[in-house]
Amino acid sequence: MTSQRVVVTGASSGIGAATVALFREKGYEVLGVARRADKLTELAKRTGADVFAADLTSEDDVAALAEYVRSNGGVQILINNAGGAFGLASIEESSVEDWQKMFDINVLGTKRVISALLPTMRRSTAAGETASIVGVTSIAGHTAYEGGGGYNAAKFAERALLDVLRLELSGEPIRVIEIAPGMVHTEEFSLVRFGGDQARADAVYAEVPNPLSAEDIAEAIVHAVELPGHVNIDHLTVKPVAQAAPHKVAKGELKMKR
Repeated sequence: MTSQRVVVTGASSGIGAATVALFREKGYEVLGVARRADKLTELAKRTGADVFAADLTSEDDVAALAEYVRSNGGVQILINNAGGAFGLASIEESSVEDWQKMFDINVLGTKRVISALLPTMRRSTAAGETASIVGVTSIAGHTAYEGGGGYNAAKFAERALLDVLRLELSGEPIRVIEIAPGMVHTEEFSLVRFGGDQARADAVYAEVPNPLSAEDIAEAIVHAVELPGHVNIDHLTVKPVAQAAPHKVAKGELKMKR
């Protein structure tokens, strides 16, 4: 058991929900944050986590979240997981509205939450604890690929935000960790990206041997946080063996060469 409190954004499904569940299994106090109150209620019943409904694109919602955290035990570990991709069109043909949505949740949402919760995190470090800020980015923030335009740009920006934050917090006992997943088969990521087109979403993972699961990324997040307080993983890239790069994925059975 631990007295440390974790805030996980994007907690209603996928990586966020799996991360909440794993931290709870390990005895942490966890606050799951997401827009969908119904999904959060299910998560609370399943894991025993505390939950808070908030839209991270809303300044008012983030301010209310910060006040709730401050008034209910503070936070030592912040997992910025909320994000998403919209569309896979070329830069020429893609929607500016889709780009705006991707920047608002992946980049500005992360900035809003960090700015709002850092003062509370500093109260924990003043009491002698180490704090951790984790950003769940993507390999799309490290390698560009055709059709990735807006998502690549947003995730490259989120990655830069975390790198700058690490520099700005130098000298304070606050770790800044980036976890960059590759292909993760969750129930919603590709479905949202393709506007609810289930067949197109399913085709992304068709014949790919063992894409990552949400639980795989949750394990990486918890591992990074549970290392000794003086150890910081700046960047951790996690891909399935079948994926060499965003644009190169093996399909069919993996072959052994002798």
